[in-house]
Amino acid sequence: MRNEIEKDILKVLVTEEEIQKRVTELGEALCEKLEGKDPLFLGVLRGCFVFMADLVRACPLKCDVEFMALSSYRGGTESSGKVEITQDLHGSVEGRNLVIVEDILDSGTTLAFLKETLFARGAASITIVTLLDKPSRRTKAVSADLAGFTIPDAFVVGYGLDYDQKYRNIPYIGVLRPEAYSG
Repeated sequence: MRNEIEKDILKVLVTEEEIQKRVTELGEALCEKLEGKDPLFLGVLRGCFVFMADLVRACPLKCDVEFMALSSYRGGTESSGKVEITQDLHGSVEGRNLVIVEDILDSGTTLAFLKETLFARGAASITIVTLLDKPSRRTKAVSADLAGFTIPDAFVVGYGLDYDQKYRNIPYIGVLRPEAYSG
């Protein structure tokens, strides 16, 4: 019997096992790249929280963790194009080697804004890590340094990604049925 959440999933795009394997590989790559650099992992809330927890555990470096919340969707399925900081950092990033952790790189609007903002605040370097990359929707010239999976243009949820704050607790990436968000 399918549970209440799974009935809204059209299909599984990335399995739980595939995610865990890839997160381990991304953590190892980050560890090699950032060894000795005291990185600050910066999660973009809320979607990153599941991915970031697993990624930090897969990268055994001495590091700090911080979070920011930005919004450009305002409850819909399309970016408004205007990004606002809804929760800012607690400390300075001046001179720090940052790892921006994102759940999905879609239009690039949010990450382009964030990257520009953090360099303006004095970040020494920025490495962008995203679980999902959707290049077909890119409108800004921004790319991930490390990406878990390249996906087609579909509305996806799970493993931290949501629609209207729901579906984050699905352990895989699934395509949401259109009727779940179109009415």
